[in-house]
Parts: sequence; C-alpha cells; structure tokens
Amino acid sequence: MNAPQMPPAIGLTAAEMTEDAMAAEASVFSLRGVDGWLQGRTMYGGASSFLAYAAARKARPDLPPLRGGQIGFIAPVGPDVDITVSVLREGKSVANIQTDIHSNGNLAHRAAWIFGRARPSNGMIAAPRAENFVRYEDMEPLGSPEGLHFVHNFELRRAEAKGDVRPGVVRRWVRLKDRNGLDPVGELVLIGDAMPPGSIRAMERQGPISSINWSFTLLGDSPATRDGWWLLETSSNHMADGFSSETLRMWNADGAEVMRGLQSVAIFG
Repeated sequence: MNAPQMPPAIGLTAAEMTEDAMAAEASVFSLRGVDGWLQGRTMYGGASSFLAYAAARKARPDLPPLRGGQIGFIAPVGPDVDITVSVLREGKSVANIQTDIHSNGNLAHRAAWIFGRARPSNGMIAAPRAENFVRYEDMEPLGSPEGLHFVHNFELRRAEAKGDVRPGVVRRWVRLKDRNGLDPVGELVLIGDAMPPGSIRAMERQGPISSINWSFTLLGDSPATRDGWWLLETSSNHMADGFSSETLRMWNADGAEVMRGLQSVAIFG
C-alpha cells in the first residue's frame, strides 16, 4: 500500500487521531506514530478497534447506528497503521462492513461491523442494571503506569468496596480525559476493552496476557452517562490450559447496561 506519510501522532486525543491525523488515499486510511495508545509492543485493542470503526464511518458517513462488532486481534498493531474498509453486504436496514488494519506489513486486526437502522419495536426488554457497585463520586482516582501506555488517556477509579473483590472479576470506573469531538458510540468502542481480563485475579504468578478476539453488542443506539464516567467489568467464565473465556460488560453512571461482550484471552507464563 502506498500510504501518505503523516506526522507523528504522539499524545493525540482520539478525536485528533480521526479528524486531523487520519489521511485517506482511495479506500485506505492511514495514521503514523500513534505511540500514545500503546500497551507493550501493540496498540491497545480499544484504540485499534476505535480507529477501524472511525475509518468505516469516514468511508460511509451514511451508515445507520452501530449495533455490534466482531474483532480479531491477529498480530501486534504498531504505531503506524493502514486501514481498508469494504462492504460485505448491505440491505434495507442492516449493513455488514469489514475493516482490515495492516501494520508492519502484516494483517494485524480484522473487524466485522454490524450497522442497523431502527424499526418499529415488536416488544421491549429493558437493559439489565448493575448491582453492588460503589459510585464513582465516592472513590479516589487510581494512578497510571509509567511510559507510553494507553492508560494515560483515561481516568480510573475502583468500583468495589474494600474487601469486596470477587475471584476472577475486575470492575472499575473509567473516563476518557479528553472526550471532545467523539460520537457516543465511538467512545464506547474506545473504552470497552480497557480493563485487564478478570482471570488476572486468578493467575498463580505474573505473566503476559493477550486478547485474541472481542465480540460485543450495543444495548441501544444512543448511549449516555453522567460526567463521562462508565462502569466496566471483566469476568472469567472459564480459565484453563493457557486460555480464558471472558464476559465484558459496561454500564453508565446510573447503572444501566450499554454494552456486553465476549473475549478469548491467551495467558502465558
């Protein structure tokens, strides 16, 4: 791919990455030097998925609301990426869009996005509400790791009372430090993979972990919360043989669920 050379994107906010630094050449969207969203040798999965979603929106601004996504983390996504967007199928109400991210000459990230127009409802079930959480107003901020780590883009607070930690479950309040210019759905995609897997609390010794995939469904098409705070939870359903199956959930500040997902995680060490 002959992608245009872009200036480094170190320290850019999510909106700046998509509005100012993402360049388009034919059907390829390119970004260079995204060092501020890394975790180790790869880009944070929520950031790479957000860039793929943003590219789909740029390629097809007429798409209906996002309903869900199926994402494969195939290889490390470095700071330089090229994103292609293709239409798999488009009907009257639902469009299936594929995005591919190439990095370091490799296919590193592939996502299938489902966009769907609202129809008259044939029944109604309210989104589940969170239980036994501590309000973000009552919790102190948590620190961030050193170096070029994606967590620096977020504010974090605990969502569990002291001594109320459950085995195989991680729950935190998360807020983007700079949300300006983001559409609400893009914000959920960017934040939705921010927690470590719940299985980290069952590991017998420290070691590397890596997300393999991420499948999620949005519960509604206009997510909203208070003060930018979202409640995130990862929970291991089964952990054995170096893998964990995880359920990922997200609620707004009032406890209404807005996103639910599943994820496979590789556990090393």
